Amino acid sequence: MKKVIGIILLFVFSIFFVKEASAMNIIFKDVQYSFQLLRALGAAPGGGADIGECLKTGYRIKEGDDNSWYNEWSKTAKTVESIGDEFASQGHKISASEAYLRASNYYRSAEFFLHVNPKDPRIMETWGKSRDMFLKAIKLIDSPIIRPVNIPYEKTNLPAYLGLVDNSEKKRPLLIIQTGFDGTGEELFQQTGFAALKRGYNVLVFEGPGQGAMIREQNIPFRYDWEKVVTPVVDFALQQKETDPNRIALMGISFGGYLAPRAAAFEHRIKICIANGGIYNFHEIMVKHGPKNFEEILDDPDGSKEIDAELYKEMKTNPGLRWSISNGMWVFGVNSPTAFIKATRPYTMEKVVSDIKCKMLIVDSQDDKDLPGQSIKLYNALKCPKEYLLFTREEGAEEHCQIGASMISNERIYNWLDNNL
Repeated sequence: MKKVIGIILLFVFSIFFVKEASAMNIIFKDVQYSFQLLRALGAAPGGGADIGECLKTGYRIKEGDDNSWYNEWSKTAKTVESIGDEFASQGHKISASEAYLRASNYYRSAEFFLHVNPKDPRIMETWGKSRDMFLKAIKLIDSPIIRPVNIPYEKTNLPAYLGLVDNSEKKRPLLIIQTGFDGTGEELFQQTGFAALKRGYNVLVFEGPGQGAMIREQNIPFRYDWEKVVTPVVDFALQQKETDPNRIALMGISFGGYLAPRAAAFEHRIKICIANGGIYNFHEIMVKHGPKNFEEILDDPDGSKEIDAELYKEMKTNPGLRWSISNGMWVFGVNSPTAFIKATRPYTMEKVVSDIKCKMLIVDSQDDKDLPGQSIKLYNALKCPKEYLLFTREEGAEEHCQIGASMISNERIYNWLDNNL
């Protein structure tokens, strides 16, 4: 059994959990650390970062040391927060807002690798600071109008931000945006929300089960039947006088590339759906290179125990593997690596893809190592009107969800949306 387990670990988990070398590597040899630094830098066009602050922080971090990552990003975040406070006290509202937006992103970055221990009190403290900084920032913005809202959902509420182009109450097209496996609503607004508002779209950014405040404050994990989440969001959107019911679009980012199409298969009030990047079968990403009996090994108590033991051993020295598995266990509400893998089995579009009626844009990235091959699989399976958009190395937008190239990404995606909505 151990020989089989060793083979599985080599070609399954190295593919899904451990990013390969990339031309985009910055400062760090570890690709997950480098990618997360690029992610922080990539918020700059939306006001969530300044390049010098990010690079200076990165150079202070000890590679592979999650506590060092937390300490240095927290240090930068606190410094920029203090700058924002100083500006605010002097009446410089715009400058204060800009500083708070950056502090929000830096606190989010600081919290990222803490997910190895979901009970770590620093998670709530640091994530809470990220949210607080964003709230401070948007309070100082006169236009566009951005306000936090709560969307009724089952016995609780979904946290969200409603962004309006202005206070005219004019009906406009609405873009509903959601994140995926590990993002937050605050980050998403900086990545894509502000860019949409500039183009005349009202925006509704929400967090669902497994995401943001839902997993941290309410401990509600992901669910595969995402239409049960999006339908209340659309209900809420249609209650807003500024929403044009004939022009509602839904965009899912990263793991949202499964969640959004899944919802669109059932929620036909959505006129346009964008998946960046698309996911046809999330479970397949983890098991497609395994032996024919891999599912049987997962279901075998002895086999799963051996896999778990080997993974926990490897996680001690592999930051990317350590974070990916730990975060997956947390947001899927399970207590072992193999339980996480098995929990992803229902996350497939296979039986519902033909039910999508709206027009779809499937976005792909040439070097997407998180979702390799999934976008084109989803695109090929769709029976509805559809288009495929590939970002390439040549244009510098080849990373997962075009991280580090948000202006290039937003320009092309929103141009397409202008033409179709």
